[in-house]
Amino acid sequence: MRVVATATVVALAVTVVSAQLPIFRGGIDLVNFGVTVSDKRGTYISDLARDDFDIFEDGKKQTVTFFARGDESETAPELHVGLLFDTSGSMGEDIKLSRSAAVRFLNTLSDAKDMTLVDFDTEVRVAKYGQQDFPRMVERIRARRPDGNTALYDALGVYLDGASDDEGRTILVLYTDGGDTRSTLAFSDVMTLIRASDVTIYAVGFLEHQSSSVRVEQRARLYQIAEATGGQAFFPSAMKDVEVDYDKIVAQIRAQYSVGYTSTNTRQDGHWRKVEIKVKRPDLKDLKIQTRRGYFAPYNERQ
Repeated sequence: MRVVATATVVALAVTVVSAQLPIFRGGIDLVNFGVTVSDKRGTYISDLARDDFDIFEDGKKQTVTFFARGDESETAPELHVGLLFDTSGSMGEDIKLSRSAAVRFLNTLSDAKDMTLVDFDTEVRVAKYGQQDFPRMVERIRARRPDGNTALYDALGVYLDGASDDEGRTILVLYTDGGDTRSTLAFSDVMTLIRASDVTIYAVGFLEHQSSSVRVEQRARLYQIAEATGGQAFFPSAMKDVEVDYDKIVAQIRAQYSVGYTSTNTRQDGHWRKVEIKVKRPDLKDLKIQTRRGYFAPYNERQ
């Protein structure tokens, strides 16, 4: 297990943000996006091919050079899964449901190459597990007791820093009540880091026991975190809700396409590039496309 001091996390993350190059792999040739497509009834479309996609970067059409389907295990990129687990004192009334939800999820994605657990309260603790070590991860989740303040944004910064080295698809499920009472990182800084990453985030928010004065803001922030990455936010109040939500999360992961291209813009200026992904198959109408909205270009200070 690795315990990360909040001050160290903040020093790293704020330095990166101020440089306008948040956590992102330098010298990138291939830009990758996780993409899910659903119809107006919410049914995921899983039979698309490379030629069904058009990609535009800052309005300029790009050529798809990498394509894989999430439901084809032989060709899909390796799957890395993260769990961000809130064990702060404010989770006291919801920790039992949160634990059950996390364990339920662990039993769902047995094909993941590895799983990273970041549990946090006043401190942020990180541990990475291979498939054979999943029982130890479950044991650690069940052993945590709610206490202390909530360093949610710092925990996100720590996870995104570590995930930047993972090759393939990276999925993060966040279990929290959405509040933050400890982090030095501001919400705006975290959103910059999230936009710079290629992690798809699913937020599971436990808001039933939060005061009405903060519930609306916490719900909105969890929605914002998830939607910026092409993920979703869920707000269960009972285990039956968790089971329904997990079915949706797993279905989306299985239906996710990996789409990549080499940008025609060769400048390494660290600027944000807006990306729009479209499906051009004529028999499909009124589609919803979930994906990141862009990425930060590589940065070379000599340019």
